[in-house]
Amino acid sequence: MKMIALIGLLILAIVLVIGIFLDYFVTNTLEAQLGEQALSVAESVALNPNIAQAFETADPAAIIQPLVSPIQQSTNAEFIVVGNAEEIRYSHPNPEQIGKKMVGEDNERALFSGVSYVSKATGSLGNSLRAKVPIYSGTDIIGVVSVGFLATDIQTLIGDYNHELWLMLVIITVVAILVAIAIATYIKRKLHGLEPEEISHLLFQKETILQSTHEGIIAVDDAGKITLLNQMAQQLLFGGEQDTGKLIGQPIRHVLPTSDLPDILESRRSRFDQEEVYGSYAVYVNSGPIYYEDALVGAVSTFRNKTEIDTLTKELSHVKQYANALRAQTHEFSNKLYTISGLVHLNKKQEVLDFIHMEHDIQQEWIQQVIDKVADPLISGILIGKLNQASEQQVQLLIDPDSRLKTPMPDAQSRALMAAIGNLIDNALDAVRDFPADQRQITLYFTDVGDDVLFEIDDAGPGIPPGHVHLLFERGFTSKTGADRGYGLSTTRQLIVQAGGELHAEESELGGACFVVSLPKKENYL
Repeated sequence: MKMIALIGLLILAIVLVIGIFLDYFVTNTLEAQLGEQALSVAESVALNPNIAQAFETADPAAIIQPLVSPIQQSTNAEFIVVGNAEEIRYSHPNPEQIGKKMVGEDNERALFSGVSYVSKATGSLGNSLRAKVPIYSGTDIIGVVSVGFLATDIQTLIGDYNHELWLMLVIITVVAILVAIAIATYIKRKLHGLEPEEISHLLFQKETILQSTHEGIIAVDDAGKITLLNQMAQQLLFGGEQDTGKLIGQPIRHVLPTSDLPDILESRRSRFDQEEVYGSYAVYVNSGPIYYEDALVGAVSTFRNKTEIDTLTKELSHVKQYANALRAQTHEFSNKLYTISGLVHLNKKQEVLDFIHMEHDIQQEWIQQVIDKVADPLISGILIGKLNQASEQQVQLLIDPDSRLKTPMPDAQSRALMAAIGNLIDNALDAVRDFPADQRQITLYFTDVGDDVLFEIDDAGPGIPPGHVHLLFERGFTSKTGADRGYGLSTTRQLIVQAGGELHAEESELGGACFVVSLPKKENYL
């Protein structure tokens, strides 16, 4: 409604200005045309030789009046008056006015200066537009011709023209307003019924969301020119050094030569989780085409900081390990409680006491063994949890008697090693799960003798398939079935490498796989 009202006011203002101008123009034009017509008639009468000769007769009016009357009727002039040098009329539409002095007092320039002109004055017939032309006899001025149109007739004629003009302008105004309504309706339909204020709010909301999102976003049109770039993308891709306003509209090939958006526009196929390096940031890139009504209109890429994802993966891995350890302990102690409950119902008190003492001794042995061998509490905690988990799954998890880990480790190394131990022991448990209970064996060996901390995990599983050793740590590679596989070993190796260490795989003495983690000691790491 605001758009219709504003357009309507604009149309009315334009039409009013045009109408006033045309009214003024038509009035002046008609008056000028009638003046020229009157002047032309007056000149033709003044140049008539019979008129000049009549002035020499005893009764000029008797000759001039019959000559002028037909001319007046044929030209539709209101009057044609011929007067002598003393302004005495020799012709007039009203015969009674013949012989009387001309009225209006506007003959001086014609009689004394010999000028032909158009003037406005009030005569015997009323206010009129009149042309004045002198009559010559040789070089002498002997009279004047006055041809006029009454002002009332002129105004009537102008009024008729202006009436048609204003009627047409009113029709144009109505049609223009109807067209404005149609245009406003069409635009609103194209804008899904949204009002300008709503569009402004949505635009502000979209811009706020784009700029505040934690993922970098960059979009191009079908010609490969940048149309959108949020602050996170600017930070990840250009380190915040480029001005976003200057980048908008620039070809993506010039701004970001390694971008895959031009290829997306050509192939029209999406790409997911592509690892790229821009500046000092490693990012995961997801790219895809943009369609509007089945037509390709551009492409968009989103960027996620790889470091942040790896950190989140690490935290989730810790949580998973704690959860598995707690689950194992819960199941293990649930089974033991059921055993104690059964013995109590059978009134086997001594057997209950013996069982409790045995379990206590086993737990104490595990705890004491780990505490004696490992100084780091995080590593101790994950090992005890995995011992309980292995016991629940009827897997024999043994720690080599010569193992020891007394060297203090930096927090980053401790967390990386804890995550690696958890993931590698879980893989070992999966590897021996389908074997008979007496063949499910895993051994651990760790030492801090020398310059590095070493941690070996051997299992009696099927081992590493031939030719797959070099693929083990590739992201997405797995020899297991099921979804969400192929990320554990690559993540584990990445964590160890970030902590300054290495992760290797080889054949185990137990017949399965052996994974070796090596980390530099604190003094070497720092």
